[in-house]
Amino acid sequence: MKTFTEWLLWITVVMALALLIEPAYLDSSDKKFILIIGAIGLWRYSMGAMHLVRGIWFMQVAFPALRRRVDEDPGRYLPSHVYLVVTSFRIPADTTWNVYASVFREAVNCGVPATVVVSIVERGDERLIRQCHRQFDPDQCSKLIICRARGTGKRDGLAMAFRAVSRCMPDRDAVVGVIDGDTMLAPDCVRDSVVFFGLMPNLGGLTTNEQCVVRGSRVMRDWHTMRFAQRHLNMCSMALSRRGLTMTGRMSFFRAAVLTAPEFIADVESDYLDHWRLGRFRFLTGDDKSSWNSLMTLGWDTFYVPDAHTLTVEHPPHHRFVPATLQLMFRWYGNSLRQNLRATRLGWRRLGWFTCFVLYDQRISMWTCLIGLTAALLMGLLDNGQLLFVYVFWIALSRTLVAALLNVTYHPVGPLYPVLLYYNQVVGSMVKIFALFHLDRQSWTRQKTRLATQSGGFDMMLSRISSKTMLMSSAAIFICVMYLIAMG
Repeated sequence: MKTFTEWLLWITVVMALALLIEPAYLDSSDKKFILIIGAIGLWRYSMGAMHLVRGIWFMQVAFPALRRRVDEDPGRYLPSHVYLVVTSFRIPADTTWNVYASVFREAVNCGVPATVVVSIVERGDERLIRQCHRQFDPDQCSKLIICRARGTGKRDGLAMAFRAVSRCMPDRDAVVGVIDGDTMLAPDCVRDSVVFFGLMPNLGGLTTNEQCVVRGSRVMRDWHTMRFAQRHLNMCSMALSRRGLTMTGRMSFFRAAVLTAPEFIADVESDYLDHWRLGRFRFLTGDDKSSWNSLMTLGWDTFYVPDAHTLTVEHPPHHRFVPATLQLMFRWYGNSLRQNLRATRLGWRRLGWFTCFVLYDQRISMWTCLIGLTAALLMGLLDNGQLLFVYVFWIALSRTLVAALLNVTYHPVGPLYPVLLYYNQVVGSMVKIFALFHLDRQSWTRQKTRLATQSGGFDMMLSRISSKTMLMSSAAIFICVMYLIAMG
């Protein structure tokens, strides 16, 4: 009832905005309407519509057909062995217990021999994990291997665990699941996922449907759940081409032959980027994007399983909404930009035309998503203030429709989604632009590890000055171009 009331209140606000606009500006034949609504938003809405159609087709037609094939004879497609790699660092004890309880339950029930490989730092975690193993796997159906990492970052912990899997000498039909220390597996998640490796001979990795429990405010919870709904739709769209854009660290599966390859482990452990201005620097975060890039480079397909579920416990890095989202977006978008700059060099023959199209679109979307706001502000402040009301009304109406369409994902949709969608568009674009010119700035949100810059002194100062100069110059050029277009 409360949610219904909130939606009713929001619809009332949208209708009130419509009453503030002169009727001429809502005439679809009026040139002002076409300029503000049509020309500016056409590209972005067409991309959204394309992902929506592709996502629905995958969810309703393409994937159910694949699921029916494996359900006819599931034992035929099961792997010879399942390895579950879990990394834990500074996770609350109750979350750690629930996570490993789900992991051991899945290891016992997946239908094939299983080994759980744990990468931890604290000794207290080891005691807790061994106790959990004894309780949820009393018959010792699964093997437990514990690796003590140095605490120098997730990449080092993953590389150590991957080498532990390699020492087990898995055969070509084995599969490895990589799980974050705050991600719980739903029943049959492993069994429902690994069968696709037997069905698709060229499948190198896949990821699963995610939902979350957020330890934070109401607006923080809605922001996270909205992002997971958007992720689900985009993942379904990309899976139609068997080209996901990331192998999320929360939960992904890989062929053991791929994951244990020295070049794959090297990418995860010490991936780097050669930048024309910033030089060579290592990646601190973004191990999920590194693994994806390795799969693309080696010519493997990637996939998404929408009916295999995980539940992630999200701990925001800050108690306030804006600082927390800025930190998370800077890390996520920075990882994407660093990897996508490299990925496009692989070309359309390796990536596929649609994946290349999406990657190039992401390069310019950070600018195109700001066109509407910039044009509306310039025309409203310098020409006609009524245009500001038109823009605000259109944003409220269009984001309400987009929020309603997210119901196709079967993820929860809340009344705050229209506002949060626009927040992500504007603030997210600004964060992407900032990250684009500061690709060498990296840090984790949970741990205090930061990238150690190799160069110092003059080189570091020059890089910082050039980053700021290029950022301000690009912003100035963008505003000037928008002024000429809006006032021309």
